[in-house]
Amino acid sequence: MDHHKSHNPDPSSQRHQSAYRRERNDSGRNHREFQNVRSNHHHHHPYQYQSGPTPGKNPPSSRGLSTRRENYERDFPVYKQPVEVGCFSLDSERRFFNDSRQMRYYSEPDGNPHFDLKDGYKDRYIKRDESVKEKLDHILRWILANRSKLSSKVATTASPCALDVDFVTWRGHLTKLLTTPYETREGWLLAVTRFRNTLYISEVETEAARRELENRTERHREMMYWGYKFEQYTCADNVDSSPDPGGVVNTNEAFCTVVQTRLADHRLLFSGEVDCRDKDPNAPGPPACYVELKTSAEICTPKQRSNFHRFKLLKWWAQSFLPGVPRVIAGFRDHDGVVVTVETFPTSKISHLIKRGLPLFLRAPQRCDLLRPQRLPVLLPSTLCSAVKNKMWTVSNFSNTKVQFPLPVIQSADMYLHGVAVDGRCVSQ
Repeated sequence: MDHHKSHNPDPSSQRHQSAYRRERNDSGRNHREFQNVRSNHHHHHPYQYQSGPTPGKNPPSSRGLSTRRENYERDFPVYKQPVEVGCFSLDSERRFFNDSRQMRYYSEPDGNPHFDLKDGYKDRYIKRDESVKEKLDHILRWILANRSKLSSKVATTASPCALDVDFVTWRGHLTKLLTTPYETREGWLLAVTRFRNTLYISEVETEAARRELENRTERHREMMYWGYKFEQYTCADNVDSSPDPGGVVNTNEAFCTVVQTRLADHRLLFSGEVDCRDKDPNAPGPPACYVELKTSAEICTPKQRSNFHRFKLLKWWAQSFLPGVPRVIAGFRDHDGVVVTVETFPTSKISHLIKRGLPLFLRAPQRCDLLRPQRLPVLLPSTLCSAVKNKMWTVSNFSNTKVQFPLPVIQSADMYLHGVAVDGRCVSQ
């Protein structure tokens, strides 16, 4: 699919775009390679990066991917305007449907919302089972149902089902890569499977993430519910209806967009959950009509505002910029979980707020330039491109910690794309 304009929400910073060049290796071999990509953190200087140990048993090769900032201070390739190629829904029992039945519509609240986000937590809340690791299963189901949209025009007899994309993943995984240069607290571990010349990127739960999940306090669990409750106050099931805050909050339900874009010559296909869309019948088509909903503590001091810009707003921007969602609407709540104000953040303007919140040592011109709307941190393509060349490697960010991880094998990617009926679970060996 050809994309005709650069993903650049800020018209004043448009650039000339290079022609789309496609290079593909059609050797016909059913070749797969598995990688672990790891990012961990400690509290020393935020630009001290070291490679960690190679995970798995008897790896064929290993090398570290440097994340030192000076290695990436160069011109950045074009990121094309994302185009929605499909969508899917997950119902109250987490069943997949190749349609938009779970789409919701944004209903703007009045100037004095006073939404009680605690309401329904004890008696009207069905929480998704977080112990079930879905990996790439739902995206793969969508690919099977929409294979004709993605089939390679140069597929060979030996590889008739090759996809016309280089990378398949979730939006959330790309968000973690995108914010890595600024993230000093959360690590990540990604598994990469190459199948028929497409790289499938999935997340593996780190030990730190597992401990955080097990040790969540009741207050933390309730505050996670608040975000879903805010969506219930502001979303209607159809264009002509109003929100129903007295209903059940079921976090199994989801509507997901599937977008295709290009980072230089790398073709990306990824999916991300969408909170709602604009009710206006004259609104542009997706993804430009989509709205991201967030909640945050109300800001009372300059320090709180600085931290909000530096940490939370940065992630909001990355999450919305990647799929081309043009605005983030945030409900600011007090300590008791009552929303007192609602504010809209155009995605194209968030980068300016973020730069004001960064400390001076993070404001090197090249690093701030990474936040311009038409750019992504060079870490993203460098990480993805390295996966093509190396059979196994690690990235260790802010850490000297030596942790051994098993080598994940995303079997469902191979099985689904072969059309074999499987239970959709990823396994390790």
